Amino acid sequence: MASSSLNCFSFIVVLTTFFAISLKPCSGHNKTHWNTAGITWYGDREGPGSTGGACGYGDAVAKHPYRCMVSAGGPSLFKDGKGCGACYRLKCDHPLCTKKPIKVMISDECPGCTKEAVHFDLSGKAFGALAKRGKGDQLRNLGELKVSYKRACCKHPKAKIAIHVDSGANPYYMSFAVKFANGDGNFACIEVQPAGGKYLKMEEMRSAVWRLSPGVPLKGPFNIRLTSAVSGKKIVAKGVIPEKWSPGAIYHSKVNFPVQRKKK
Repeated sequence: MASSSLNCFSFIVVLTTFFAISLKPCSGHNKTHWNTAGITWYGDREGPGSTGGACGYGDAVAKHPYRCMVSAGGPSLFKDGKGCGACYRLKCDHPLCTKKPIKVMISDECPGCTKEAVHFDLSGKAFGALAKRGKGDQLRNLGELKVSYKRACCKHPKAKIAIHVDSGANPYYMSFAVKFANGDGNFACIEVQPAGGKYLKMEEMRSAVWRLSPGVPLKGPFNIRLTSAVSGKKIVAKGVIPEKWSPGAIYHSKVNFPVQRKKK
């Protein structure tokens, strides 16, 4: 039987060959075209939509670096959880809009958003960010609009990847969400390496949460190896989950995926 690491590698080879994507972070997103989507908004007018979204990011969506610039996705964006963490640029041509693109991250699911093939149910903050100064409430009062959108590179300046351990995790069952990832924002493969052990492939749940049930107790500290969904780039957060870890805790790493800086 092939190892977990080999399985992850094989998956990435197939994925990158099929899409013919460069291994430079986000390089494929820059070549995508603008398409049409529908937008609505939910939650408080200046809020994050929900702090209990289906992706499992919790109240982090209301804090730096997300700052409420998030969206629930219809089925074609949420993708049964695989779309969690992906970033998109949106621009609006309505007279109340600035016509300047904004960037949002998928943090929740909108299962009923099926009127259009692609639909963003934006946070109140993100919907208002499309508007001209002082016109946010007027734009929100319209309720539903058409916008242009395309996939974007996630960039969280100065932020490092964080691991938010699930409240139900224990030595026999490890589960967590990965937050603040630059680049593609979502993952093809996540692996955990317990102290003195080999890397073990985790299973993606229908959210941004990944889980592992090895059948034996696992001991920390844990290294976490992340494989980006589109670029195939790999990074390792060494010892990010300590030996004496706690369910529900957030542990910050010292790494993040590199992103291309704009040329001056």
